[in-house]
Amino acid sequence: MLKELLKQYTSNNGKARSYAIENTVELTNLIPPTVSYESGGHTLILGPTEIIQSAAKQLSSMTSLTLLSTDGEKGKSDNIYFSHSIEISGFLGAFYVNISVENSVLANNLAKIAVNQDCFDVILDLSLNGVMTEEVPVPGYYPVGRGYPTMQQALEEIPTLMGTFDKPKYFRLDTDLCAHSSRGVKGCDRCVDACPAGALESKGSDKTGYNIEINPYLCQGVGTCATSCPTEAISYALPNPKETQKFVERTLENYTKAGGKAPIVLFCSDRHESYTLMALKALPDNVIPIVVEELPSVGIDTWFTALANGATQVLFAASKHMPQTILRVLSKEVAMAQSLLAPLGIQSSCIDILYLESLRDEKPTLHTETLVSPIGALSGSKRQRLFQSLDALSSNRIPATTVTELPISAPYGSVSCESTDCTLCMACVAVCPTRALHHSGDSPALKFVEQDCIQCGMCEKACPESALSLSPQINWNQAERSEAQVLHQEKAAECLRCNKPFAPQSMITMLQGKLRGHSQFSDEAAINRIAMCEDCRVRDVFETMSEDPTEQLKY
Repeated sequence: MLKELLKQYTSNNGKARSYAIENTVELTNLIPPTVSYESGGHTLILGPTEIIQSAAKQLSSMTSLTLLSTDGEKGKSDNIYFSHSIEISGFLGAFYVNISVENSVLANNLAKIAVNQDCFDVILDLSLNGVMTEEVPVPGYYPVGRGYPTMQQALEEIPTLMGTFDKPKYFRLDTDLCAHSSRGVKGCDRCVDACPAGALESKGSDKTGYNIEINPYLCQGVGTCATSCPTEAISYALPNPKETQKFVERTLENYTKAGGKAPIVLFCSDRHESYTLMALKALPDNVIPIVVEELPSVGIDTWFTALANGATQVLFAASKHMPQTILRVLSKEVAMAQSLLAPLGIQSSCIDILYLESLRDEKPTLHTETLVSPIGALSGSKRQRLFQSLDALSSNRIPATTVTELPISAPYGSVSCESTDCTLCMACVAVCPTRALHHSGDSPALKFVEQDCIQCGMCEKACPESALSLSPQINWNQAERSEAQVLHQEKAAECLRCNKPFAPQSMITMLQGKLRGHSQFSDEAAINRIAMCEDCRVRDVFETMSEDPTEQLKY
C-alpha cells in the first residue's frame, strides 16, 4: 500500500521519492536464529467472575479452559477457582501460575490442580491492571483489562495458538563487547532498564562477576536495548544496523539522483503501516519513509548518517500511546542527539519525534537546509560511524568551544587522572571494556583515547587510589579525540640487583610503605626484595636460605 500511495504524487519531489523507494533494494529481514514455543491449548482466563464466564463461551475450541476469579463472586459453573494472590511467570506454552488463598502462605500451582499439567499455555487476563506488569506483553499473554490488545483481538488470536510456533531471535549479544561488568566491578547498565518486555536482566554477584542475560522467549524485538547499548554488545538482527544504515544511504542517493530536493527521513514502524500512510498524507512530498521493524531498532549513528548524506531532517513517526519505556528510551536518545547538534548551530528539531496525534492539530517544524554535502557510505563500528558523521557536520561549522559538556548519562567523554595519586597499577586498564584506557608496555604510562570511552565508570570504581574522574563531553577536535593521550607517566623503577626497569617507581614506593612493619617484611632484606624484578627476587630468596637455612621457616 505504501508504494501505491507514493506513486500518486506527480511533483518533482514526489516522483523522486517514489523512484528512490522503488529502486533501492529493500531491507531484507534475513531470518536469524529462532526460538520455538509448544502450546497444547490449555488456557487460563482470569478476572471478575461474570466477565470471565462470558469470555469462556467464546473460547470453547481450546483444549481446556480454567477460570480464575479475582473478585470472589460465585458463578454459574463449578469450575471457577478463587485466589487471594496470583503470581504469573513464563510465556506461550509455559505459564506458571501460583495462587494462594486467604490466611495461607502456601502457593499452589494452579495448572497442576486444574488440568494436571505443569503449566498453562495461554492466558487471557481480564483484570483491570493485569497480573504481569511488563509493558509489552510476553507471547501468549493477553492483558485485555489494560486496554491493549482489545478483547476482539484476543478472542481472534487465542484459538490459533495451538501447536508449535517459531519466533525470530531479534537480538545478537556479544559478551566480549559488553561493558556491564569486569572483574567484579559493575559499569554500564543502560540496557538493563530499557527493556519493556522483562526479557533482559543483570545476573551474578560481586564474587562471580555480573553479566547481561536476555531471555529470547520473552524478547519482543522492540530494540530499545540495542539503541541504548554504546558498544554494540547488543545489536538488532532484523536487519542488522549496518544494513539499515546502507539502506538509508542508498535511498537518499537515489532520491537526489532523481532530482529530489531537501529530503526528510521519516522512520516508521512496519507494524503500523496505516498510521504511516496517514502521516504521509499530511506531510510534504519530500518526506521519505524508512520502514523498520521497530522505531528504537535504529540507533543514533544511523540518524547522523542520514544528516551527513543529505537529509535535512530526521523524524520518528511515534505515538503517545506507545509503551512508556519505549518513549522514554527514544526521547532520551533524541535528546542526546540534539545536545550534539546544538554546539554546531544546528536546530534541535533536525532530529525529533513526530507524534502522529499532533498532525491533526498542528503542522510540524520541517527543515529544508542541507547540512553538508553527502559523504557517502560509512564503515566501522557504531561509534566510528557516528563520529565520522559528526566530523562531517562540523567540518564547515565552528563550534563555540572545542569541548562541549554533555548530560551526565552521555556515553561519550573524557577521563582525568590525578598524577600525584596514580601509582600506575593499571587496575583501570584491566577493567576498561573498550581499551580507551591502555598502556603500551614499553614504559610505565597510562594512555587514553577519548573517542573510545563510553563513560561506563568501571575505571573510576576500580582505581584503589581514587585518582580517576569522568567528564561527559565531546571534543570536536578530531585528532585530540581519536589519538592516544598520556594521562600519567613516570620513570620505571630499576631492579636493585640487575638494574632492569620493571615497574612504576611510585608503585614500588607505595608497596614498601604499606608493607613495612608487616610480619613477613620485618627485616630490610625483605623490603628490598620488593624493589627487585621477578627473577632477582627469587634468586635473592634462595641465596639467603642457602646462607642461613633457618630463613626457610619464614616462607
